[in-house]
Amino acid sequence: MTRAAKFPDLSDRAQHLLKILVERYIYDGQPVGSRSLSKEAGLNLSPATIRNVMADLEDLGLITAPHTSAGRMPTVTGYRFFVDSLLTVQPLEQQVVRQLQQDLASPGDPDDLLEAASRLLSDVTHMAGLVRVPRPEGATFRMIEFLPLSEQRILVILVTNTQEVQNRIIYPGRSFSPAELTAAANYLNAAFAGRALSEIRDILLKDLQEDRDRLNQEVLRAVEIADLAFQDSGQTRRKPFLVTGETNLMDFDELADRDRLRGLFSAFRRKEDLVHLLDRCLETPGIKIFIGEESGYQVLDHCSLVTSSYAVAGGGFGVIGVIGPTRMAYEKVIPLVDVTAKLLGAALNQKSLSPS
Repeated sequence: MTRAAKFPDLSDRAQHLLKILVERYIYDGQPVGSRSLSKEAGLNLSPATIRNVMADLEDLGLITAPHTSAGRMPTVTGYRFFVDSLLTVQPLEQQVVRQLQQDLASPGDPDDLLEAASRLLSDVTHMAGLVRVPRPEGATFRMIEFLPLSEQRILVILVTNTQEVQNRIIYPGRSFSPAELTAAANYLNAAFAGRALSEIRDILLKDLQEDRDRLNQEVLRAVEIADLAFQDSGQTRRKPFLVTGETNLMDFDELADRDRLRGLFSAFRRKEDLVHLLDRCLETPGIKIFIGEESGYQVLDHCSLVTSSYAVAGGGFGVIGVIGPTRMAYEKVIPLVDVTAKLLGAALNQKSLSPS
């Protein structure tokens, strides 16, 4: 159900006028007066009648006046109604589609493809492009090996069911002999093959906490090493989030306030809030749109985020999208993000199927 259900009494005439008002405001960023709306609406209505309709739309919280005697501009609620119920999405121009296909067709390095897709969206929309790198879903443990290094360090070689090989160095608090490392690896390989990576460390630590006396020394050593080896093992080793073209946002008057820009750029650097927001976009597939305060983050109150999920071989899912002002051309941005997500997923899958 869309949010349009909140306005069951909104007449066709009122919806038409709201659509024209939002489109006009998106186009030039100026509050729309009744006379301008009357000319563009194509309806045989007097300015007085239009003023009455605008007053009703304002009472419903769909439009607002930035100051006395000004025209009207859409609120976040107005944008939401527009996007859910009134928007006419425009198909992408074939030239744009061909350019996207050309730039994302080559099965290059996955990190390069992710950055290229983000930059393409930024270049085409003149806003900021965002990518949440694929997050493994259902990755399970296949095998592990421990190799002793100098200064008590241990090289961990972890293989998952998706054939991903993760190499990392851990720093235990004491030395382990090669025999101890082999025994620990043998125990983990026999006990946890096929288990979710995110579960193994928790299971071992729970067993250790509940019945340490029952566990033999071999298992205790395995728990000690695994506590380090499986930390964050279920997460991608890449940077979780990429952003390109963030300086484009300085070109929009509604975002050009110094404090507002400082807050946005700080959020891009910290990444945690935006990663969490993009992860919410993974809850269900397809296009997701957060308008203004719908994101739940004050720093984005004057921004909109349009995203689409993409899938890669092995069960991984990521998100790609753009962030810009609430006054964005949704009818163009939505199909652009959708097509780019599909092409990116296809390119990443082609890479995963290519011989190494």
